Amino acid sequence: MNVFKDFESRVIAAVQSLDCARENAGEIDFSRVTVEPPRDAAHGDLATNAAMVLSKPLKTNPRALAERIAEELRKQDDLAEVSIAGPGFINMRLASGAWRRMLVDIVRKGAEFGRSDLGAGKAVNVEYVSANPTGPMHVGHCRGAVVGDTLANLLAFAGFSVTKEYYVNDAGSQIDVLARSVFLRYREALGASIGEIPAGLYPGDYLVPLGQALAEEFDDRLVEMPEDEWMPIVRDRSIDAMMAMIRADLELINVKHDVFFSERSLHAGDGGAIRQAINDLTFKGHVYKGTLPPPKGQKPEDWEDREQTLFRSTAVGDDIDRPLMKSDGAFTYFAADVAYFGDKFRRAFDEMIYVLGADHGGYVKRLEAVARAVSGGEAKLTVLLCQLVKLFRDGEPVRMSKRSGDFVTLREVVEEVGRDPVRFMMIYRKSTEPLDFDFARVTEQSKDNPVFYVQYAHARCHSVFRQAKAAFPDLDTDPARLAAAVESADLHESEAAVVAKLSEYPRVVEAAALAHEPHRLAFYLYDLASIFHVHWNRGKEMPQLRFVNDEDGDLTLARLGLVHAVASVLRSGLTIIGAEAPAEMR
Repeated sequence: MNVFKDFESRVIAAVQSLDCARENAGEIDFSRVTVEPPRDAAHGDLATNAAMVLSKPLKTNPRALAERIAEELRKQDDLAEVSIAGPGFINMRLASGAWRRMLVDIVRKGAEFGRSDLGAGKAVNVEYVSANPTGPMHVGHCRGAVVGDTLANLLAFAGFSVTKEYYVNDAGSQIDVLARSVFLRYREALGASIGEIPAGLYPGDYLVPLGQALAEEFDDRLVEMPEDEWMPIVRDRSIDAMMAMIRADLELINVKHDVFFSERSLHAGDGGAIRQAINDLTFKGHVYKGTLPPPKGQKPEDWEDREQTLFRSTAVGDDIDRPLMKSDGAFTYFAADVAYFGDKFRRAFDEMIYVLGADHGGYVKRLEAVARAVSGGEAKLTVLLCQLVKLFRDGEPVRMSKRSGDFVTLREVVEEVGRDPVRFMMIYRKSTEPLDFDFARVTEQSKDNPVFYVQYAHARCHSVFRQAKAAFPDLDTDPARLAAAVESADLHESEAAVVAKLSEYPRVVEAAALAHEPHRLAFYLYDLASIFHVHWNRGKEMPQLRFVNDEDGDLTLARLGLVHAVASVLRSGLTIIGAEAPAEMR
């Protein structure tokens, strides 16, 4: 049950019952009416802006309209109080019976509480990571991987049909550079002295095992071949090895993609897919032959001072027109992007989400332009940019890697601090803001470490059940029994505060999914853990609030219902984030 949606419907019904609403029915837009938690909990449990946004079409002032709406709402049995604040905000306080019914619903649904049908099965493609297969994942890739994966999980929980996709950039000059770098390590494995790695090649030691594998497979036969013969062999082996490494790195942080789409497949058959994409745009009037003015600053690789085949992207929202084919007939990198989007569109996704690094900010307008041109404005495309991650250890910057030589690998970070701190902390800030990741902070056991604080709350919940079993060995803690016990129990105001926070979970799920902001979920879990820890500590000062009452099994059972509800929501949220919900912490 989403209590906010429920009362949004009630507020709208209250407005519709008014004479002024019936007289102006055709002018009322209820889409701006919201019901949400008030900024100050002292004002109540729910607040609505209905009078503020509807006063104009109803031809009255907000305060007067608020009075009339409040009068209708006071007829609701599960509202203990309805008040008006400021120029017309309406605050509502729920009766204790309403919170009890909410708690019963949460206990019965368990970890399924908060699951939504908001998406109605709409197909969404979330493409994330998509790092060039030229080396191990680094910490910069890590943030995009976690943001994309958590968003995909969140959308699925909110009722969307989600495909997690990785675009393998296995075509282009960087792959030839990789193959030459591996070939150098192959010669090294055969005993040749290679000296310092030449500029322009990949220097990382991660290529040494691949060179050794080639030496074992081919002995010195590749050395005798000209480059046009050994290049395709080494290229294929290198891509396979790099993708195996990338998959293993992603597995460390619990990231698994449904689809790995190969860029080379677009170039197959003399670039048939790319050529078809250009033909489709030409048919729609988006392609012409022409020249581009020289760009300001550094010239991109695909710029030529000659006539080229150009995408008229400025007509669909871009800053400049984009080259699709060079003067010699070769495809540009951008042409493959066009073909790739066309492939996604043909797969009938209702929305395509790209999760990119902040250094790809220049891609946003061009991708949006492609979406408009290819789909005729039908496709919904969203580009999310992830800002940089800065690594620290006790406040001191961490820059170098033993393995790669010039960046810190994802594997090194996970092996030092563990998967859960990495996943949680990578979304514990809005993705458009820079993130400072301190190895010391994310491993300390304190309230200042959000992932520890949340997981500790879940572990505490399980410890309560162990205490209850010790006090009442025969106690039946099946959720149905817990729900029945809650139905007949009274809630202390401290317990009602916990239920109020639990009730926000469905709203948080839907809002985070719609806004594509998974950090909202991490923030919510921290707040829920905090209010649970506060309630726990009150039990030390007020024995009557303790979860386990050695002399009253029924009261204990009812309070275990609250604990079960907290544990269920924490487990649900942590699962979406991709972290464990531990039963014990040592």
